[in-house]
Amino acid sequence: MQTNDLLERLRAHDPSAVADLSASYGSKIYQLAFRYLKNREDAEEVAQDVLLKVYRKIDAFRGDAALSSWIYRITFNAAMSRLREFKQNLPNAPEKSGDDSSPAPLKREIVDWSPLADEEVFRAEMRKTLVRALQGLPLLYRAAVILRDVQGLTTEEASAVLHVKEQTLKSRLHRGRLMLREHLSDFAGGVQLH
Repeated sequence: MQTNDLLERLRAHDPSAVADLSASYGSKIYQLAFRYLKNREDAEEVAQDVLLKVYRKIDAFRGDAALSSWIYRITFNAAMSRLREFKQNLPNAPEKSGDDSSPAPLKREIVDWSPLADEEVFRAEMRKTLVRALQGLPLLYRAAVILRDVQGLTTEEASAVLHVKEQTLKSRLHRGRLMLREHLSDFAGGVQLH
């Protein structure tokens, strides 16, 4: 699906364009929302809201950046808004339920790339450490790292999503990566077999 064709159909308020919008961007929107919200139901709701908002507000898209950047910025804002709502609705008491304080469960790999059991344990431990390290990064740096290194956005797209200059994004990305490297330094040597 060509972006220009989709854009024209959205601007013409063609109802069938919503399905194509969802097919083209739905999974990326969901993944981005899930990275921030760490909850499938909330991420699905945000994804649906974003698709509807893009359809309704397409006339506000000026074309200064790529359509995908505009959509990802809407997603980021919707996820942050959902997080703010969640924080405002938290009780003032210091109670924590197990679900709210624990990290989201990790997905297991479908394919075992190595027959060595210790490599599988190593990978699982590294994934857990990486997730904890990402969650521990200040949002300023986490957002840059997730958009560039996890979501695979270009520097231009990620800076448009965050409304910062490309140099600012690069600086945040560099600092975030340095922080992650510290957390992952135990894994720098690879698997020790003996």
